[in-house]
Amino acid sequence: MGRAVLAALLADKRTRTVHSLGRRLLPLTYPKLSQHIVDFAALPALPQIDDVFICLGTTIKIAGSQAAFRAVDYDAVLAVARWGRTHGATRLGLVSAMGADATSRMFYNRVKGEVEHAVANLGYPSVNIVRPSLLVGDRGPLNQPVRPGEHIGLWVSKLLGPLIPTHYLPVRAEDVAAGLVQAVHTGQPGVRHLLSGALQGAAARAGQA
Repeated sequence: MGRAVLAALLADKRTRTVHSLGRRLLPLTYPKLSQHIVDFAALPALPQIDDVFICLGTTIKIAGSQAAFRAVDYDAVLAVARWGRTHGATRLGLVSAMGADATSRMFYNRVKGEVEHAVANLGYPSVNIVRPSLLVGDRGPLNQPVRPGEHIGLWVSKLLGPLIPTHYLPVRAEDVAAGLVQAVHTGQPGVRHLLSGALQGAAARAGQA
């Protein structure tokens, strides 16, 4: 998902400079892109920024434990959000997950909900959180195979598409990214949650399809 958001920002004419934070360099060269290899527990000082986009995330299987998962999906996400606020950012965009709920009995959904609540209380005038359903076309660039449950979800969606509410239909990573970038640039005050139904077709509307 992070690569899709990065591509949307690089294509967006309103964005003059992009600073990407990661553990490794991406095979990209672009005039307005500066890549920074970082330790998310000790983020570097950078010039003042306007907007922060956070797409950090893993799975418990990949992380290896609930503690390791939380270190990425809560600790690192919150660290970047705080870092952005101290660098002058006033608008925040966060990629979360459908079902995020700080009171959920499911560990994954609970952590997602807890971090949403935490970043929403950091003082950003504008916070936009996307909660996409099943992502389409995002696994390959990350070298992550589609999981069995996702195969089933895609099959069911194709079979019953007209009967499924739009918020639950699979959504392209490019649409999620374009919708998030547009929402952050709009800068609506307060905290907004965007579901898949509102994100469908966003890349085409932004001229990035």
